[in-house]
Amino acid sequence: MTDVYNTLGGWASHQIRVKGSRFIGYAAPVKNREEAESFVQEISKNHHDATHNCFAYRIGLGDNSLFRYSDAGEPSGAAGKPILKAIDGRVLTDVACVVTRYFGGTKLGTGGLARAYGQCAGETLDMGEKVERFLIAGLRVVFGYDLTGAVMALISNYGCQIGNTVYGSETEMILRVRQSKAADFERDILNITGGKVRIFREEVKGR
Repeated sequence: MTDVYNTLGGWASHQIRVKGSRFIGYAAPVKNREEAESFVQEISKNHHDATHNCFAYRIGLGDNSLFRYSDAGEPSGAAGKPILKAIDGRVLTDVACVVTRYFGGTKLGTGGLARAYGQCAGETLDMGEKVERFLIAGLRVVFGYDLTGAVMALISNYGCQIGNTVYGSETEMILRVRQSKAADFERDILNITGGKVRIFREEVKGR
């Protein structure tokens, strides 16, 4: 499975009018279910007087992907699914989208609602900046001071992000490396140090 995915770089907002009803879309990048639910709650609170606050979100990739959608009182299938379809149609993940509706006096029917919610969600997502991200592996490396130069050069070559570092009789460093490059990094760091580095996989929170 690829370790590359696309998400939004920040919040986006957009609104449309359909036969008097006002649809306001909000979209944002989210790292987990908690962030997605918090985003939905924030928008719903800000528009507590709206007729409906419908939403969808998708997080993760492949078998690890999770999603949720809600019609929030609209007819079944008329809101949440079209919003999720807009997200998936743009091949985005780690994204939440809320479409708020203020009823304008004319009923749109299930088909009309689905089109309106899908249109608003899609145009909202199109307004946002698309960014490419990578799945990340966490590594804890432990090495002697004499190996610092070689280890740091390899870290730079692989573009690793350095997290917490502890200096003692040995150096212990937490690294974040692109998932598809982690095995190669482990192989190379063992080769250049003659196997004198100890490597442990670490859980990565978020991406």
